[in-house]
Amino acid sequence: MNTRNIVIVSDGTGITAENFAHSLLAQFDIKIKDHRVPFIDSVEKAHAAVQKIKDIAANSTERPIVFTTLVNSEINAAVHGCTEGYFIDLFTIFVSPLEAELGMKSNHTSNRLYHNADSMAYRNRIEAINFSLAHDDGQTNKNLNEADVILVGVSRCGKTPTSLYLAMQHGIKAANCPLIPEDFERNSLPSLLDGHRHKLFGLSIEPQRLSEIRNERRPGSKYASIENCRYEVNEVERMMKRHNIPSSSSTHKSIEEIATTILQEIKIDH
Repeated sequence: MNTRNIVIVSDGTGITAENFAHSLLAQFDIKIKDHRVPFIDSVEKAHAAVQKIKDIAANSTERPIVFTTLVNSEINAAVHGCTEGYFIDLFTIFVSPLEAELGMKSNHTSNRLYHNADSMAYRNRIEAINFSLAHDDGQTNKNLNEADVILVGVSRCGKTPTSLYLAMQHGIKAANCPLIPEDFERNSLPSLLDGHRHKLFGLSIEPQRLSEIRNERRPGSKYASIENCRYEVNEVERMMKRHNIPSSSSTHKSIEEIATTILQEIKIDH
C-alpha cells in the first residue's frame, strides 16, 4: 500500500484540520504519515514551516500533501510559496463560499476556535474530564448521580478511552465500571450501579480481540486466555440482555463511532 506524507499547517493546534484531512484521505487506499505544524502565527514561523515541508519532500519519492488553515494572508502566502508540496487551503475552499451565502465577510481572526478558555462549554469539558478520570474503572460511586452515562463491560473492552473521548469532545460526564467474574457468579450488576440503570450503556468485544489486547498487558495469563475471554464476553452479553442495557461492540468500531452511538442511544442533549 502506498504511503503519503501529510503535512498540516495551522495558526492553531491543527487538530481540526488534521481530523478533516483524515476524513478525506480515508476514501483512498493509502497509508499516511502525519506531520502537524501548529501555531504558525508569524512570517518567520511560516518560513520554518516551508523548510520542514522541503525536508519532508527531499526524503520522499512523492511530494507531501499539505493542508493549511492560515487566516493571515501574508503568512498564508509565505507558506503557499513553497513548490515542493501539493497544497489544499481549507479556508479558501470553504470560507469564500460561506461569505457569499451568508452575505458577510469572515472575521479573519487567527485561532478563533481556541479562544474559548473562559467559555461555559470549555469549563464543562474540563469538569467532565475530571469526572471521568475520577470515576474510571468503578473507582468510586461518589456523585455518580451526576453522570450522564455509565459504561459497563469486561475489562479492556474500550470503556476508558470512550469515556474520555465523550468528556473531551462533548463535555459528557461519563463514568465506567467493569463487570467481573464475581458479578457473573452473583448473577447481578455491581451494587454501585443501583439506581442508575437508566444511564447504563454496555460495550462488548469479540473474545479473540479481547484476548489479544489482554495478552499485551498480561501475556500467558488466565486473564488473557481465549477460554476466559469467551466466558466473560458471553456472560456480560447475557447480563446486558437480561437487564435490557443498550450496547455496542468495540471490535470493529472507532471511538468516534461508539461515542456517536452512545449519544444517539441515551439521548443526551449536548
